[in-house]
Amino acid sequence: MGGHAKLKGVRDLAETVDRAFAAALYAQDDAGLDTGASVLVAEPALWPGVGQELLARGEAYVRQGWERGWQPADVLRLVRRDLDERHLRITGDLIAAEARRYARLPARWTDAEAWWGSDGEYADQLAQRERTDRFTLAGAVLEVLRLLIRLPSIEPVGPLPGDPADPGEHAHIEPRMLGRIRALLAKAEATTFPEEAEALSAKAQELMARHTVDEALLAARGGGPARVPGASRIGVEPPYEEAKAVLLDAVATANRCRAVWNSGFEFSTVVGFESDLEAVELLYTSLLVQGTAAMTRAEAAQRSGGRKRTKTFRQSFLLAYASRLGQRLAETAEHTAAEAPDNLPALVARDVAVTSRADEMFPRTTTTRLRGATDHAGWEDGTAAADRAHMGGRRSPLPR
Repeated sequence: MGGHAKLKGVRDLAETVDRAFAAALYAQDDAGLDTGASVLVAEPALWPGVGQELLARGEAYVRQGWERGWQPADVLRLVRRDLDERHLRITGDLIAAEARRYARLPARWTDAEAWWGSDGEYADQLAQRERTDRFTLAGAVLEVLRLLIRLPSIEPVGPLPGDPADPGEHAHIEPRMLGRIRALLAKAEATTFPEEAEALSAKAQELMARHTVDEALLAARGGGPARVPGASRIGVEPPYEEAKAVLLDAVATANRCRAVWNSGFEFSTVVGFESDLEAVELLYTSLLVQGTAAMTRAEAAQRSGGRKRTKTFRQSFLLAYASRLGQRLAETAEHTAAEAPDNLPALVARDVAVTSRADEMFPRTTTTRLRGATDHAGWEDGTAAADRAHMGGRRSPLPR
């Protein structure tokens, strides 16, 4: 009898969750969310089991997202845009729960860990963490699950958890050099002196470029394991996402990578060799921080002169900053390659491999017309800020 009662309880639990999902996950409007949440909390005695079942099904939906090309950072970015902080925390829980299944995770995956005890305790501990009622929690979990099951397929950028390692996955920048690059960029971000930031950023870019040349030569001579281009995604989020996408494209091109912007999902996919992908992410993040700080200072100067500045000023500033830096970075890349002409064949082979991989991943891309920079002062200030932050070091500014 005991076994029969237990089986019935499991069946009742599964049927309860099925009814809630039928009401909430597949409806075209939000009315079903309240209905589904009501079904989940109707029997208080089932609540711990409901939480465990939601967690298990959430893990399956998360894995389904990975198989459709998504990665944890992509999903979290989408949840942050479309839902709120509570949903973001719940999504992190589902990702952490799913990650427990694997002995190793791919690079750039997740460091989230399950913070709760047993899965049967998750529902009660979640209620304690969120300090809200079960109905609200049930609705929030259903909203997250609905978003997960609606994820479309996108281009995969690496192996899934449990898959064999990508051949290029471990070709990272050497740790000591990586530490030096990070330290230089951190100082560039912290200083309020433009000339110092320029010198520090230029030195960081020089180290990155040298590493790329060394790695290309090593590969051309048949040294070390075979490497193939990989890909990573970098968030390009509002506001001023067009200017940010231009800046990222410039940084990627200068570091022998290719960037493809997906405005709908607020990220760019960067294709390149692993160490170059690391360099792109580091430099883009730093230049964006420097550009935002320079924009803030420029706005303060405008206000002190009695001129009110608006969104158009900020957009024009960042677009000019990105455009000018694109010129600067291209100049620096050409100069580095020209220093040793004998290295050119190895670098060309690297470029060909990256371009081929990018074309394979994105056989159909389109160009987009950017919104114009309509604030003259913002454009001038942004151009000047880029001149101060450029990577070329000792060369004079380009003509305006």
